[in-house]
Amino acid sequence: MTLNDIYHSLNPVAISLGPLQVHWYGLAYLLAFVLGGVIIYKLQNRWRLKLDADEIMSVIVGIALGVIVGARLGYVLFYGAGYYLQNPLEIFMLSQGGMSFHGGLVGAIVGGSIACRTLGISIRTMIDLGVIAAPLGLFFGRCANFVNGELWGKPSDLPWAVVFETGGNVARHPSQLYEALLEGLVIFIVLFALSRKNPPRPQGTFLGTFLVLYGVFRFAVEFVRMPDAQLGYLFGFVTMGQLLSLPLIVVGIIELVLAARRGWSQRGHVAGWDTTDTD
Repeated sequence: MTLNDIYHSLNPVAISLGPLQVHWYGLAYLLAFVLGGVIIYKLQNRWRLKLDADEIMSVIVGIALGVIVGARLGYVLFYGAGYYLQNPLEIFMLSQGGMSFHGGLVGAIVGGSIACRTLGISIRTMIDLGVIAAPLGLFFGRCANFVNGELWGKPSDLPWAVVFETGGNVARHPSQLYEALLEGLVIFIVLFALSRKNPPRPQGTFLGTFLVLYGVFRFAVEFVRMPDAQLGYLFGFVTMGQLLSLPLIVVGIIELVLAARRGWSQRGHVAGWDTTDTD
């Protein structure tokens, strides 16, 4: 059975209960947050950070809200091409798709940081823990993109090329799966391997590594992925995904340099923050 056969045997709807339909894309988000919470809890135990399950759950909720809001706003701002200015109510129609990783990343950091500040948890350490788990969410999300037949690649005659229903009668690169493997599995394996050192590597090491690897992989895959139809190629040769990935590489390199110079140790709670004071 070829990859094309596998794609055409898949249904974007995972569960149907009368009028209720649960899509694989929604399940991918749910699985990402649940598995992410488990990984963070296991790693903080290994790092001896003394965070409890309730604290981690609260941070995960903050991250989840930040991801959803940030990813949607990122798509509206960077990929909407003015459409949402004329149709503002459709910003809230998440079921119609349209989520941006770069916006979701910013949203996750903001949402998670707010939760950490409330609980007196080290924001930098939690970001490092979060980016170790994040690639698995990317993996599930890109697989869901493949099932949905969206974000496909350029025409290809490779044996694993796929004819997507929305892409015309043309075999194309399954660029969603390229991203799932590179941005998902490869980055997770690298970061998880780095996390095995005890005491853990300095704060910022994991964030910097994640940003550099994601930026490089996303930039590379964009060469075989079709640009968003409403935008096309910016300046005639670069996609929006590539343009937004360049700053990630630069920031990631800076973060790695600073992490090596500062050598700040990973820590759980921040000393001096009284999280029980409600005045």
